[in-house]
Amino acid sequence: MMKKHQNPISRRNFLKTAAAATTTASSLPLLIPRHVLGDTTHPGANDTVKVALIGLGGRCTGIYPHEVKPVAGLKVVAVSDLMQPRIDSFMKRYNGDFKPEQGYTDFRKMIEKEKPDGIMAETATHQRALAAAIAMQMGCHLYIEKPMALTIAEGRYLVNTARKYNRVTQVGTQQRSLPLCQWACRQVQNGAIGKVKVVEAPNFVGPNIWTDQPVQPYPTGMNDEIWDLWTNQAVLRPYHSQLHLNWSNWWDYDAGGLCFGVSGWGTHSYDQVNMALEMNETGPVEILLEEPCTIQDSGKFVTRKPTDDETGAAYYGMAKVKGPRAKMKMWFANGVELRLNLDGDRGPGLGCIVTGEKGKIEINRHKLSSNPKELTANIPEEFKNKRPETVYHVENWIDGIKTGKKCNADIEYGQRSTTLCELVNIVRATAPVGEKVGWDPIKERFTNNNKGNEMLARPRRKGYELPELS
Repeated sequence: MMKKHQNPISRRNFLKTAAAATTTASSLPLLIPRHVLGDTTHPGANDTVKVALIGLGGRCTGIYPHEVKPVAGLKVVAVSDLMQPRIDSFMKRYNGDFKPEQGYTDFRKMIEKEKPDGIMAETATHQRALAAAIAMQMGCHLYIEKPMALTIAEGRYLVNTARKYNRVTQVGTQQRSLPLCQWACRQVQNGAIGKVKVVEAPNFVGPNIWTDQPVQPYPTGMNDEIWDLWTNQAVLRPYHSQLHLNWSNWWDYDAGGLCFGVSGWGTHSYDQVNMALEMNETGPVEILLEEPCTIQDSGKFVTRKPTDDETGAAYYGMAKVKGPRAKMKMWFANGVELRLNLDGDRGPGLGCIVTGEKGKIEINRHKLSSNPKELTANIPEEFKNKRPETVYHVENWIDGIKTGKKCNADIEYGQRSTTLCELVNIVRATAPVGEKVGWDPIKERFTNNNKGNEMLARPRRKGYELPELS
């Protein structure tokens, strides 16, 4: 029987050390194990990069064996999760990869003892910013899943944290590292379809609002203290399995992370828009809500057959889902119009359709289509995807840690694609139908939507404030 590593986390200890983190970076004795803040030494070209995992849910267990573990030059040295049963299950599943003492319920103790070069933040969305910030302060480079933050303000804070402490960052929008997507975006940038006029992307479903339900009994490994820690910055609600296990459906914890949701699929799709248009460090300047936001299904119907100039890829068992939904338009400063109008039964669920003066290209992760068809008829062999998608992305992060080079999905790029998702939800909730609202991508504020500006940040529960950067 596997012996459990005795490192129980308690709310009292977490809040005590989190409070220490919110004073000044120079007063973090527990949070400074190895790297002096802002003074990270990069591993050499031939060194193995030591990585630790934070959060052992479905995403982490899905990518670890085939898309993280096999990456050359990387070794996962420890794992952490709030719930001990998840740690035990993970270690049992991958028996031989870890010793019992390499599993932690407190990620800060893990970092302090194991001294990883980087961490992968695989937690629920509402937990990511705090874990990522503390890890970066403790000297770790960062791979963070998408969406990387719960709010626009939180995302900007993470960018500032990464820059202050000189951390190499990679946000989990894997398409930026896929050869096929890189090739397609370069065709757009190099004028293959002429001057770009319009980009189309899906009209994604937003998050639902939770209505409190009768409290349910805790599962094994959960108690009042752990539930408090799991809830993190959000409002502490009575335990319910739909909150705990399906958190991505709910506004308190995500921006619509469900399948064909704004932050679930939309982060990927909108990131492809930014990549193709080279809008990686900016955003739209005007936004229009075309219709009232109502509860709708995704429009995914299995009977519809794609036309011959669509990719027609059925991604990851995407099914019909329901949630707040409304068609929108956005405009960038160069005049390009972004239409968020596609249903789930057509077009690229994980990409976009770029139309220019000479034709169009549809980018859909592992498949391209175009009109005229010659545009994508002869893709060079080296730009065809031949390995699992996340492998390319993790490899790029490991290379960045060794060389100090900016990664393909640097945290600033992640901030901009996540911001597009947040803007969709905020405008749907606050803007009048048929009237343009202005957005300042430098200040990251609306110019004529005060209600929208009130939603750029959220109050954080006492004890779960983000650490000060001074």
